[in-house]
Amino acid sequence: MTLSVDQQWSYTGRELESMAFAMKYHQWILDVFRPFLGKRIVEVGAGSGSFSELLLATGPEQLDAIEPSANLYPLLAERLLKVDPDCIGHARRGTLTDTLESIRKTGTPDSVIYVNVLEHIEDDAAELLTIHSLLEPGGHVLIFSPAHPWLMGSMDHELGHYRRYTMTDLVGKCKAAGFTIRLSSYFDMLGIVPWWLKYCVLRSRTMEPAAVRFYDRYAVPMSRLLESVIQPPMGRNVILVCEKS
Repeated sequence: MTLSVDQQWSYTGRELESMAFAMKYHQWILDVFRPFLGKRIVEVGAGSGSFSELLLATGPEQLDAIEPSANLYPLLAERLLKVDPDCIGHARRGTLTDTLESIRKTGTPDSVIYVNVLEHIEDDAAELLTIHSLLEPGGHVLIFSPAHPWLMGSMDHELGHYRRYTMTDLVGKCKAAGFTIRLSSYFDMLGIVPWWLKYCVLRSRTMEPAAVRFYDRYAVPMSRLLESVIQPPMGRNVILVCEKS
């Protein structure tokens, strides 16, 4: 069962605090999503709003940014007030299940986005069924999550990840929820070795902003160029776009 906002939420947001410095990385994710992105967007697990800000720059008609974490929700609400003078974005406290009815009252979304979020939800199969019920026909769920169970390391446990996905597993769960797969790919092949060394071998429990900035500045452009030429056979993450037919 999906966690209620009133239950203990294990995700503290430290990952998002560090990843807020990964602007090129986030832009890369958005550029992959962009051809499938609609105008009425729901972002689940919006954190402090760094990806929400990029979504607002695409010109949506509506953005519902959902965040259950008590320490991140105020930052999200404050950020939207600063960057969104037209009040297109709405910060909502809770999970998708908690906010479902209030979202439906404002109109049926055509896009639901999970960036580093689905792995935090214990019953991800039920979550995907909820998304399917919420989306309009032809709408898309856009998912970005950690890949490969063998990369499950100390940071995954520290952040409360229930799993890392194989492509087969995530595709199978999306199909079982009634979706048609429109895009599926591994992502950031060059990131596998640094993650494996730091979090699987050395068992570090920190993600330093300086290291994130360095990787974003130097490694992300190389990884993106490489993956524009070849389909990565594996990657640190998996990226998936599914359609409600």
